Amino acid sequence: MDLKQIEYFVRVAELGSFTRAATALDVAQPALSRQVRLLEVELRQNLLIRNGRGAQPTEAGKLLLEHGRGILHQVERAREELGRVRGALAGRVAVGLPPTIARMMAVPLIHAFRQTMPQATLSLTEGLSTAMLESLSSGRLDIALLYNAAPSPDVELTPLFQEDLFLVQAAQGGRSTAARAVPLRALADVPLVIPSRPNAIRLQVDGELAALGLKPRIALEVDSVASILELVADGAGSAVLAGHAVRNSGQPRAFTVRPIGSPRLRSGVAMAVSSQRPTTLTQQSTQELIRQLATRLAAA
Repeated sequence: MDLKQIEYFVRVAELGSFTRAATALDVAQPALSRQVRLLEVELRQNLLIRNGRGAQPTEAGKLLLEHGRGILHQVERAREELGRVRGALAGRVAVGLPPTIARMMAVPLIHAFRQTMPQATLSLTEGLSTAMLESLSSGRLDIALLYNAAPSPDVELTPLFQEDLFLVQAAQGGRSTAARAVPLRALADVPLVIPSRPNAIRLQVDGELAALGLKPRIALEVDSVASILELVADGAGSAVLAGHAVRNSGQPRAFTVRPIGSPRLRSGVAMAVSSQRPTTLTQQSTQELIRQLATRLAAA
């Protein structure tokens, strides 16, 4: 066995597809299939059940998957320990952020990461919580910040902070006015420009109104926060967003931001890592940086 074969097999087993694994590893699919087959020949075991829907590990494959994850982790730890001999942590950390949080956290996180771990590499990705959960399980992400994450045996969650959601409307006469609170049930009476499912805020609005026996009036489904704010400013409807989305929009005075109460509508932000693979020292240090930044952002 060699490390490349183990890595290829682990990716195919985790993603359930040679095609998806080849894309994730940036290798040609025939080369990937050949290396996995050579591994099976050497071990005299069928490691994967290949079918039209993809590839699933056999019992032998499940056993090798557990060992393979540990082997790859130990190799990464060895690289880190050698880096520490040189006086610095090394390795690559892939972090996923929701777009609104990325606007606040990406730049300070990059600065802090470079200052504390100059020999390591940070990769930042923006995405929806559901997509980032899938990337965590497949190994494309090491750490992700998620909205309203549900407990799962595959993911370890660390709550970071909660943020209020607001009803965002176009300012009357182009000037921001005093923001009066609006009851939660009033969201059912205004046309909303809101992301499509399974966006976390959309699911929260749908669920909270359903608990009151109501449903939202959807004017438009738009998955870009910047586009949502442009449409709201143009009078297409109202939006439900966190306050910092408006503050970072470049034109906060174009909107009236109204608190939602009775009860308050809040989103929880948590840091997630996969429970299926141990974290490296570099990843642990990155998690600590994120916790520190989140504490400062929540206070601000």
